[in-house]
Amino acid sequence: MKSKADIHVNGGFKLPFWNKFAYGIGSIPYGIKDGGFSYFVLIYYSQVLGLPAQYVGLALFIAMLFDAISDPLIGYWSDNIRSPMGRRHPFMYAAALPIAISYYFLWIPPTSLSDTQLFLWLLILSIGIRTLITLYEVPSSALSAEMTNDYDERTSILSYRQSFAWIGGTLIGSIGLAFFLVPTDTIERGIMNVSGYQSFGLVASIAIFICIMISALGTHRMIPYLRKAPEKSAMSIKRTFSEIFETLSDKSFIAIFLTTLVGATATGLSAGLNYYINNFFWEFTTEQVSLLQISVIISALFALFIGPWASRKWGKKRTAIGMGIIAFSTTPMPVALRLMGVMPDNGDPILFPIIFMLALVDLTLIICFLALGQSMVADVVEASELRTKRRSEGVLFASITFARKFSQGSGVMIASIMLAIIEFPRQLSPGEIPSENIYNLGLIYAPTLFIIWTFMLFMLSRYKIDRDTHAKNVAILSDKA
Repeated sequence: MKSKADIHVNGGFKLPFWNKFAYGIGSIPYGIKDGGFSYFVLIYYSQVLGLPAQYVGLALFIAMLFDAISDPLIGYWSDNIRSPMGRRHPFMYAAALPIAISYYFLWIPPTSLSDTQLFLWLLILSIGIRTLITLYEVPSSALSAEMTNDYDERTSILSYRQSFAWIGGTLIGSIGLAFFLVPTDTIERGIMNVSGYQSFGLVASIAIFICIMISALGTHRMIPYLRKAPEKSAMSIKRTFSEIFETLSDKSFIAIFLTTLVGATATGLSAGLNYYINNFFWEFTTEQVSLLQISVIISALFALFIGPWASRKWGKKRTAIGMGIIAFSTTPMPVALRLMGVMPDNGDPILFPIIFMLALVDLTLIICFLALGQSMVADVVEASELRTKRRSEGVLFASITFARKFSQGSGVMIASIMLAIIEFPRQLSPGEIPSENIYNLGLIYAPTLFIIWTFMLFMLSRYKIDRDTHAKNVAILSDKA
């Protein structure tokens, strides 16, 4: 007879709150890493340290090329490793300290480096951090498909994961803006404060380590009830890559992979230019930018409940497409309206409340959209198992992790190229940038986002697994067990 814990892990029942909470906490390290790379790295290395923006974009792009090899291999390794701690937890424990240390050094490059030396510093640490975060994030993400096979419960636990990722990353960013990236007697704008970035890096690194350990320890008791690795067999490089490609050839997975690839590109682009838009386009104060970060936390809390509710009512695909149409039209809309002369002028008391409310709605729907996307990946696991006779959670989630990292890095690279195209001045504070550069920033930002996100929703429409299909897949696998 199955134990209560076994039923919770592998059956269609609701998971205890603590399991969801610990699993959700595990997404904060990725959120911190992602927030740092998406929001701060470009502006820190370019505007503050003076490295040309295209150099920053190139370093991040080269680092992404390493992900193309490391991510699926780590996923495959995680699916097949045999250890007393199961398939996922050995990686989670092993990655905790190295991630924290390498992330800290990202923010403290030696002084007096040449552009070439600063570029190499950024490149080497970017490769190291991204590889180490894969070593943790892929096995951790793969747990979602093992903890439950229930269609709706997967959306619930992945809503926790997405919400915590946004909350954790945003809290660290807000702390950085409120307490570290602050003006001094010699620095008028906090975003130009070098020592502030260094303090931010220390706090963020400590938070990364603590959250990984909480999640690993909090889900440790589930290890005996999770899926076991397959029996050992003769392996070769050819067989490894053959099995990886076979797993990834599922049509619904290809649809969600391309959706992630395109959507994360737009997200990376938006994030890379976020502080440019808020600080230079809208000319918000540091306090106002901090408040915008707080709106993310509110949105994440809303999304924790709205996403699962909507998914139960309308299904994952329909809900995701509907939310995506609204959210991804809202993001570039204020910038487009400013270009048409409709939005209030900078400094007008009503401007910030408008942007705040739009951001609140937009981010709530985006977080729901991302949770639904990951839940759809989890549902591919059973479809893939029926086709390949293998459980490949690690490979599937590794590919999604790669798509997110590659595209978000590509987005930041595109953002850096866009800044170079419009010849956006470096090492100048808001208010000192010529109005022509500000106008061109908005002109290239809004339509680019709208076009990319429209293509993303088209990709999502090709996904085929619905509630009934998933139920049939689970039933067939249960009969064969």
